[in-house]
Amino acid sequence: MGERTVNIGLSLGADICWPICYESLLEGLKLDFEHGDDRLRFHCERVTIEPFNLQQPVKYDVVIDRLTHWYSTSREWIKKAIVLNDLYVYNNPWSLQSNEKHTSYCAMMRLGLPVPETWLLPPKAYDATDDLEATLRQYARMFSLEEIGAKIGYPFFMKPYHGGGWKGVTKIDDLAGFQKAYDASGTEVMNLQAAALPYDWFVRCIGLGPQLRKVNYDPSAALHDRYRMDIGFLPPEDASVLEDMTLTINAFFGWDFNSCEALARHGVWHPIDFANACPDSQVTSLHYHFPWLIKANLRWSIFCAATGRKMRRNLDWEPFYAVADRDLEPRERLREYARIAHDRFETERFRDFCRTRLGHLDALAYDFFGSERMRNAIHQKVSALFPAHEVEEFTELFWHRIQLWREQEGARGDQDGF
Repeated sequence: MGERTVNIGLSLGADICWPICYESLLEGLKLDFEHGDDRLRFHCERVTIEPFNLQQPVKYDVVIDRLTHWYSTSREWIKKAIVLNDLYVYNNPWSLQSNEKHTSYCAMMRLGLPVPETWLLPPKAYDATDDLEATLRQYARMFSLEEIGAKIGYPFFMKPYHGGGWKGVTKIDDLAGFQKAYDASGTEVMNLQAAALPYDWFVRCIGLGPQLRKVNYDPSAALHDRYRMDIGFLPPEDASVLEDMTLTINAFFGWDFNSCEALARHGVWHPIDFANACPDSQVTSLHYHFPWLIKANLRWSIFCAATGRKMRRNLDWEPFYAVADRDLEPRERLREYARIAHDRFETERFRDFCRTRLGHLDALAYDFFGSERMRNAIHQKVSALFPAHEVEEFTELFWHRIQLWREQEGARGDQDGF
């Protein structure tokens, strides 16, 4: 039997808190076990940014990527490593680059999910190019904001067709507000989306592999209070719908790690924003839910690296389309999509791996999230974001919320593997 070191790379930007926690827990796990013909040990390091020969080897088995959605050098290194070196990365960089909010709306409409009525609006202004004037003169058609607003119905939301972080999102209540927001949108191409208001629930369902976390979300609150700390707040069938919807979206687009927003209104869950394939991972916003994220990240990355999980370079949407074209009730159709997703995420194989190889993670995490090292990681992140006079106050706030997680969830661990 041979010995092999499994290498996990962290491709990071301004991340502070979660890499500290991830690295500390991975080290504390002291993983050393047999898989196939090898005895595996694990090593983790942060990926650097530097010139590279396209044919140079890649040492990593898995890379957790937090850069390719905006940083081109790292994106191109990762794409080369997948094509030439069989690297496993989450998320699929081609999908992340090409499938923005607009495409994700279209795809899920095609699958029959109840996405609210959505329009694409040409930009208010343009960057000058040689052929722009001739193109617009021949083919651009005048349109009426008044007519479009009347067709969608007020209120609705205007938001960029790509991007995230609530940047450029405006609630439009009337024609005057529509005109003002459009005039201010500049060169951005905008989506207009009917509002599912008033809603009963606004939930973010976070998916990491087949692991799911449903979070009650309050978009009107300050950033540190948007993720509510309710647990078990949804009836079982509502929770099941959100889980199946999130698995479907993530498997469809090849996103191992993605956050799906949905609104419940009159008993129907409307997915409204689900191209978030670099989800918020900071303790300053996730707080109570932060330990779940770290544990989920560890489990999925270790599983992918240890088992040699293969990257799905081609997304292969046809199995989903085949289900969409069958004469099925909406809920049964969603279940069929989720079955495809579970197969692609190898859910049962992953669950067995977690039970047999990572059963000691729960106890280790419970201790770590009550440690001084955890408190210091919070302090570092808060110091980077908050004014000096608020650092101690918010460090304590987030620390106490994580202690609440330890009391309510951490002490009992995750049942049945994850």
